[in-house]
Amino acid sequence: MKLIDRYIMRELLLPFLVVITILVGLFASFSSARFLAGAVTETLGIYALLKLILLKTLIALEVLVPIALYVAVIIGLGRLSKDQELNVIRSAGISGKRIVYAVLLVTIPVGIISGLLSSYVRPWAYAESYILDAQAEAELNTNRFQAGRFYGSESSGRVVFVHSKDDVNKTMENVFHYIHKPDTSEIIIAKKAQQIQPLTPKERPYIQLTNGYIYQLTHAATKDDVIKFEKMTYFTSSDHVINYRRKAATTRTLWESDRPRDIAELQWRLSRPVATILLALIAITFILIRTAPRQDKTDRTYLLAAMVFAIYYNLSGLAKNWVEQGVVSSVPGVWWLYLSMLIVLGLIALEPHKKLFSRQP
Repeated sequence: MKLIDRYIMRELLLPFLVVITILVGLFASFSSARFLAGAVTETLGIYALLKLILLKTLIALEVLVPIALYVAVIIGLGRLSKDQELNVIRSAGISGKRIVYAVLLVTIPVGIISGLLSSYVRPWAYAESYILDAQAEAELNTNRFQAGRFYGSESSGRVVFVHSKDDVNKTMENVFHYIHKPDTSEIIIAKKAQQIQPLTPKERPYIQLTNGYIYQLTHAATKDDVIKFEKMTYFTSSDHVINYRRKAATTRTLWESDRPRDIAELQWRLSRPVATILLALIAITFILIRTAPRQDKTDRTYLLAAMVFAIYYNLSGLAKNWVEQGVVSSVPGVWWLYLSMLIVLGLIALEPHKKLFSRQP
């Protein structure tokens, strides 16, 4: 590896490490604030909260890594261009192909890491976190409840109140539970409640309610329903489990499935390395094409790069949704987006008047 290659790689790796550190820190801080606002600490405990934040951060890395590399290429090559170092390098006989090659020495390994994160680390993190998420959203971890306090969750629409609690027998007395749904509201009042832990990890925890009433309040009906019960086993909605199960499925399991949602998830995972590399190549074109000798267009380049990334991000989500909904079949699937990006890059690189890969006199 020659000196010029190592120099360009160093100029990319340093901002990449700085940007990924900042993004991870911001994401972890945002997750912490959101969980604390949702009273997850009281529901799960501090250890489980820290574990959940770590898992959520690992899940987000598949998106944060391509963003960090994209920004690093813009910043690194942008600095070299602003200081006229790129012009000096190309005046010395180093072609644009050589610069692209040096960038790819960083981009390809990062793309492989992004693919591994998406295909293996992300499903594992989802598999570990969906149980914690279920407990936090369903508020079933009654060990964290304190008597005389209201516990609410805006996302699930629940409010829980416990008048008294027996920590020795792990029971609660005079329990109030309210949940708001789109068309109805439900109030459960019970004299006694006890959480029953499942025998196997695959089973959901549930609450055994004793001697109470269920008030079902329907907005459209003129008369509400009242149900009296002696014993009732209460489960919460399992929609979150279904959604996470697809994301937590192994890549091999998704490969063997023919359901559109599974195909979309599989193609999303496989496209992460491709997206990482193509985004880096797009960033290269901003610097090598848009910045002319002795002319600083850095601010304009950064603005254009941000707009292009925003367009790509929205199109990638749209492409995945189209496959999930069956609007686009498994072929071309989500790949039409990346094929389009590759074609555009090829047309830009091959335009003679741009001279992207030519030597500079």
